[in-house]
Amino acid sequence: MSAFPTKTHSKTVGYLLWIFGFTGAHRFYFGKPITGVIWFCTAGLLGIGWLVDLFLIPGMERGASGRFASGRYDYSVAWILQTFFGYLGIHRFYLGKFGTGIVWLLTGGFFIAGWVYDFFTLNRQVDELNRL
Repeated sequence: MSAFPTKTHSKTVGYLLWIFGFTGAHRFYFGKPITGVIWFCTAGLLGIGWLVDLFLIPGMERGASGRFASGRYDYSVAWILQTFFGYLGIHRFYLGKFGTGIVWLLTGGFFIAGWVYDFFTLNRQVDELNRL
């Protein structure tokens, strides 16, 4: 095993999601769902936390790479699909979850609740599939 963890998350995608940082999207991406919710509910801590995160993203990337397994499924692809098309279940199709993908597609992300659920669990879902 390497002394350095395999890169699983991208700074570029993190910064792309940071543009929408007041929603907490970048924090969810890097595996920080609790602070993601706080950022969502407070508009990025009234914009201050959002600006501070501009400098914290490299550390968040390293932390995520140390926690999650690399493998067949790419976290960045899954997160881009989730963020922009999650209510259609496109990320679920990407992960091979065709049954729930169809449900998400026909119900608007299981009436939005499933889409929100996936913001909390997508890293874990990809990690579990990569460890198989």
